[in-house]
Amino acid sequence: MNGSDKALRGMKPLKYFSLLILTTLIMGTSFPVGKTAMLYAPPFLLMGLRYVIAGVLLAVIVRKRPLPKGRRQWARVAVIGFFQTAGVMGCAYYSMKWLTSGESAILTFTSPLLVIVLSAVLEGAAYRLSQWGGVLLGLLGIAACFGFQMSFSPGTAIGFAGAVSFAISTLLVKWWGGEQDAFVLTAYQMLAGGAMLLLLSLGTEKGHFFVSAASIGTLLWLVLVCSILQFSIWFYLLLNGDPAKTSSFLFLAPLFGVLSSRIMLGEAIHGMMALGAAGIFIGIYFVNRRPLRSPTEFIESETMRGKENANSLTP
Repeated sequence: MNGSDKALRGMKPLKYFSLLILTTLIMGTSFPVGKTAMLYAPPFLLMGLRYVIAGVLLAVIVRKRPLPKGRRQWARVAVIGFFQTAGVMGCAYYSMKWLTSGESAILTFTSPLLVIVLSAVLEGAAYRLSQWGGVLLGLLGIAACFGFQMSFSPGTAIGFAGAVSFAISTLLVKWWGGEQDAFVLTAYQMLAGGAMLLLLSLGTEKGHFFVSAASIGTLLWLVLVCSILQFSIWFYLLLNGDPAKTSSFLFLAPLFGVLSSRIMLGEAIHGMMALGAAGIFIGIYFVNRRPLRSPTEFIESETMRGKENANSLTP
């Protein structure tokens, strides 16, 4: 099975790409919505409430689906929750104490490059030079969208840690997610990660959630759309496709973030946006080219070809 076939496994191309656009669009809107929500609560408390509420609601919705079996599967759910929910979102929002939302987005969505690196190191996956170039071009496109303005501060390290956490969680879902129902995994990893963030908030933050119509509305959007819907689609795509290829479309998320920030918050869009968008789409094209075969796949292919040739010579 080649890379393109695997990325579309069990899905028609239109469905696959439509879901990718939808989930990255939701990811993008979470930045301006989250920036607004942080007016009403500190970051760890906000994210903890968001994911605990989302996890509980989704757990109720999927209560009739099969639950993880045994301590090992439950432990894996908690580990995924640590990296995917607590690690990614905790770092992304906490980094905004030093960085702008654009800088945080740039760092968070360097994860596709890290996914490909980790896949190559841990799984022996081989990628063409043009694919590596596509990843770098996409990253440059993201930087162009934000004007190539990156500051170095504690937030830079924290934001990059979120990207590393995102890449690790992507591979963990690939390795472990197939043994569990995708929506059950989504629910309980959010619940686990949210609980971790609330504990972190208790020990590090002072403040509370300011209750108002605006704060409740933004929290509900974060819970229902940016958490339940977005995570469900994201895990579904990871479990039914190639994680590295799927993750390459994360380049679209900060682009959607800029557009939604313009619409929702009135933030300016500078002249580098068009150039950055072009870099993103060209980068995605090169990343999505068929990868080279790993040594294991090459051996299996040659063995199968030898058997087929032998069978064709049998009278």
